[in-house]
Amino acid sequence: MQLRTKITSIFTVLTSLFLTGIFILIYYNSKQYTESEFYLRLSQRATIAAQAYLEGDEMNVDIYDDIRLLHLHTLPNEKEVIYSVNAETKTPLEKFDTSLPESFYTAIFNDNYAELKQGDYYFTGLLYQDNEGDFIVVLSATDLYGFGKLDNLRNTLITAFFISIIFILLLGGYYARQSLSPISKIIKEVNSIRAENLSLRLNTTNGKDELAQLAITFNNMLDRLQLSFDLQNNFINNASHELRNPLTAILGQTEIALNKERSNEQYLAILKNIDLEASRLDFLVNGLLKLAKTDFDSKGLLIEPIRIDEMILSIKNNLDVAIPDNNIVLDFEALPENPDAITHMGSESLLKVALGNIIENACKFSNNKKVSVKIIPDDDFILVTIKDLGVGIPQDELKSIYEPFFRASNVRDIKGFGFGLPLAYRIIKMHTGKIRVVSQVDKGTLVKIKLPSTAIL
Repeated sequence: MQLRTKITSIFTVLTSLFLTGIFILIYYNSKQYTESEFYLRLSQRATIAAQAYLEGDEMNVDIYDDIRLLHLHTLPNEKEVIYSVNAETKTPLEKFDTSLPESFYTAIFNDNYAELKQGDYYFTGLLYQDNEGDFIVVLSATDLYGFGKLDNLRNTLITAFFISIIFILLLGGYYARQSLSPISKIIKEVNSIRAENLSLRLNTTNGKDELAQLAITFNNMLDRLQLSFDLQNNFINNASHELRNPLTAILGQTEIALNKERSNEQYLAILKNIDLEASRLDFLVNGLLKLAKTDFDSKGLLIEPIRIDEMILSIKNNLDVAIPDNNIVLDFEALPENPDAITHMGSESLLKVALGNIIENACKFSNNKKVSVKIIPDDDFILVTIKDLGVGIPQDELKSIYEPFFRASNVRDIKGFGFGLPLAYRIIKMHTGKIRVVSQVDKGTLVKIKLPSTAIL
């Protein structure tokens, strides 16, 4: 079922129920008013009849007949019955009409007045006390005019109900179509967007309704998709370029070696060049594999408790071998007594790669100047800061530091591929951590890493 049809149907059903309730209330109140008005007329006629007949004055009887004929008019099927009673003992002196329930006469004795409806007949009874005795006057009639009015009202309400439903159905369908037309327009615009024209955006107005918010949200999603596509294209182009260089060098050296016979020294020099380019290619491929591995979630990884201070000590020992001239200074003065405050649940191998890359970059881009590594427990998190005194990163390039193969403009002469920080960023994000980089050119860089500790578990 189309949304437009569903909205129209629901609107029509709800309106039908509302109208049904309103019309029933109107009919019920009209019926109550008609009956109370007719009972009032009956009670007035019963009072006049009692006063006319029970006074024993012939003039009164003649006057009553004149009033009834000329002014009151005889009610349809009108009938008057007068009973002599003993009001004190509440007993009749003559037999009551047995077609009426006994409760009707009891109510007359108790309240001096009673009303009753049987079928189409209305009955009113009143207790009239006279110097000649007590009497019960029962007057009955049918309200043909009231029934006619109620029938006419009922037919009018039923006709109005069906006419209203038809009108509401048509009006609801029109407004549902008008309300959903922006969605149809959005669907049409979305279907026109392809991978080759991701720059297209939905037309958004200055409205603040839900549809405008939907269009804005979809445009934001397209912005992210376009950015992802651009990053992927740049990644492929950069990866192809970086892979092509060592392969071209290896093929060139191989061609030179095979072109003619050479001395052993020349062959050794060529093999050394090939080994150097092959090592570079191996490093590049391993970096790509690690980067691809971090694109998946943590399923399948060995998750274990990791003492961050012990991991940093292990990284320091490895860098002392790889970079003997490093000037890494560890600051563990803020370590807490509770080891859980500096313990993180994650993959030790991946986290070691992430922190190792950042610390190694700090040494490399500061030309082995002082690199401070500090661990600070921060509520339910572990804060690791890595500060160097290196070349820094230009402010306008900080936004691109997490893109693979990106290298700042002031470090192009330093060897590297631009893998370290993007890989560290993805690993830390995989471990539900955060990383922030603050840098100034020629003054250094500060990297802040925040990881959840097991103290919150």
